[in-house]
Amino acid sequence: MSQHHSVVIVGAGAAGLTAAIYLARARIDTLVVDEGTAGGQMVLSHQIANYPGVPEVTGAELSRNMLRQARSFGAEVLTQTKIHRFELTATPKVFEIEDEGTVTADVVILAMGGVPRQLGIPGEQRLKARGISYCATCDGDFFRGQKVLAIGGGNSALEESIALARHAAKVTIVHEFDDFQAQPYLVEQARRTPNIEFLMNQRLTEFLGEAQLEAVVSVDKATGKRIETPADGCFVFIGYVPRTELLKGTLELTDRGEIITDESLATNVPAVFAVGDCRRKRYRQITTSVADGTIAALAAIEFLDQHRAKSPPTALAS
Repeated sequence: MSQHHSVVIVGAGAAGLTAAIYLARARIDTLVVDEGTAGGQMVLSHQIANYPGVPEVTGAELSRNMLRQARSFGAEVLTQTKIHRFELTATPKVFEIEDEGTVTADVVILAMGGVPRQLGIPGEQRLKARGISYCATCDGDFFRGQKVLAIGGGNSALEESIALARHAAKVTIVHEFDDFQAQPYLVEQARRTPNIEFLMNQRLTEFLGEAQLEAVVSVDKATGKRIETPADGCFVFIGYVPRTELLKGTLELTDRGEIITDESLATNVPAVFAVGDCRRKRYRQITTSVADGTIAALAAIEFLDQHRAKSPPTALAS
């Protein structure tokens, strides 16, 4: 026997939890499902200092607060739970959820976020978790007093490098360009950190090591010189890939796999919205994810109200 919810939110990151807060507070029957832990990529942030009105806080703390708030208003949040099958074009939408069976919904909000982008060079797959990591908050402490590399030049790369410098003896930031794409204040902070060094304009070609990472090979793009940099660990911060592989053929996606939405965050499939890092957008911050969650929740409420007005009383459950 299936259970029905007015809204199912796939993903419990900042965007998904914000949508749940707004929906549940409006007394909309809301289920949130996430195969990981609540908070998504936000959990991996060592320190968040730019969330308006909130003093410096860890990503884990902010995640717990959002989860607690969503549940306090009545949202049901299931974590460490997989969705085995879904039909987004059906009416109502249909999900097969681990330990829950068949679940239907009038509206779906997709908030799956993304996964760390990989370099795709020789040795990367072999040395994952053997010196190569994609999360400084998760693994930084394992490299206390050691020499590590940080790959990337955006905000995340600089933020995580600064966090790594609290543990490691030396952090070398390796970037493919001469200039950083990060905010100037982060670049300045990194340059002021005494145990952070920089290796710029590099094309990474290979990870060396068998049982454990030993070095990273790069080529100077200006001179063509091969550089072999010894390292106990290497952290890769080159962005995220949207977790939308299973949506191909169902929703309209960009070439990068991002979900295309309109200004209300509706997709090309009726009653399906997309928020956060899985959708096409220019800026990816916690605050922009929160804004996405707010907009989609309000749009979902409007959608439900309009369809209740047009349909028999039993057509939509709440």
